[in-house]
Amino acid sequence: MEKSSRSLWTEKILNRAKDLNPKDLSLSSYLRKKSEAYQRTLTGVKVCGVILGIDPSLRGTGLSALEAKSDGSIKYIESTTVKNNPKLSMAECLGRIYQETAAIIKRTSPIAVAIEQSVYVQNFKTAMTLGSSRGAVLAAAACAKLKVFEYPPLRIKQAVIGYGRASKEQVARSVAVMVLGAGILPPDESDASAAALTHIFTHKELK
Repeated sequence: MEKSSRSLWTEKILNRAKDLNPKDLSLSSYLRKKSEAYQRTLTGVKVCGVILGIDPSLRGTGLSALEAKSDGSIKYIESTTVKNNPKLSMAECLGRIYQETAAIIKRTSPIAVAIEQSVYVQNFKTAMTLGSSRGAVLAAAACAKLKVFEYPPLRIKQAVIGYGRASKEQVARSVAVMVLGAGILPPDESDASAAALTHIFTHKELK
């Protein structure tokens, strides 16, 4: 019987077992089961192509491009953190975020953008800063005529870990296990990768 793309992806992950510790292997096995169960509830064509994940922040926006292959594997393309010096004004920070987002879109040609949805914050200044950062990346995506998909933080962690209270370290380890060539990424980039993975795992295009 011909193997499914998901089975082939599973084998590739398991072939890397010698490079992983037992905690990572347990996480990978649990995650695959959750992903497969969720995929069975969806209809349509699974995502294939480059997805740009974004974790917006004024001082450290994470950008990560991952490619979902037709054989079910997920390949690391590139990632970066847009680090803005505290001495820069908000306008200067937003300009850099827009430019870097536009640049990675041009280099990697994604088919869609996945971004972490805003969470409720009581501090007005914090909310305004986060909203401005999101506006910069959304503007870059809109100028490139890309569809943007937003996912709540809880759903992202559930998609890549299996529960919504996972730590950043657990997210980074999970990304390293699932994405070929990624390794352990910096926090903002692993969070951006998690957003991209959520789209790959939970979105299907209509036939």
